[in-house]
Amino acid sequence: MQRDMGTSKDLALYRLERAREDLKTAKLNYQEGMYKAANNRAYYAIFHAISAVHALDGAAYKRHKDVIANFNKKYVKNGVFSRDIGKKISMAEEIRHASDYDDFYIVVIDEVCEQLEYAEEIVVLLEEYCRKRINNPTVE
Repeated sequence: MQRDMGTSKDLALYRLERAREDLKTAKLNYQEGMYKAANNRAYYAIFHAISAVHALDGAAYKRHKDVIANFNKKYVKNGVFSRDIGKKISMAEEIRHASDYDDFYIVVIDEVCEQLEYAEEIVVLLEEYCRKRINNPTVE
C-alpha cells in the first residue's frame, strides 16, 4: 500500500514544526537542569530547520555531515546566509557531539545558553526563509 507523502512544501513545513518542537524541548531541558539534553535538542532544532530548507530543493541526505556540508555549500558559501550562521551551525554540531558522546564532557552553562541562542536565531531565520520560498517559489 503506497501512501501520498505530500509535497516538498509539506515536508518543509513538517520539518519546521519538528525544529520548533526541538527548540521548545531544549528550553524545557535547560529549565530542568538537563543541560546535555538541552544541547542535543538545540542542535536538532537547527538540523531540522536546515532539513526544511533542503526539502524545498527536493534534496535529502542520510548523514548529518552531508546535511550541514550541503547547506554550507549552497546557502552559506553563496551568500544566502552569512558565514556567521555557518559558524554557529558548526559550533552547535560540535557541542552536541561532545555532549552526546564524550564520557567526561563537562557542561558549561554559558555554552548551553549560547547553544539555545544559536538555535533560536537559526530556526527563526530559516523558518522565515522557508516561508518566503513557499509563498514565492522564485525566491532563492
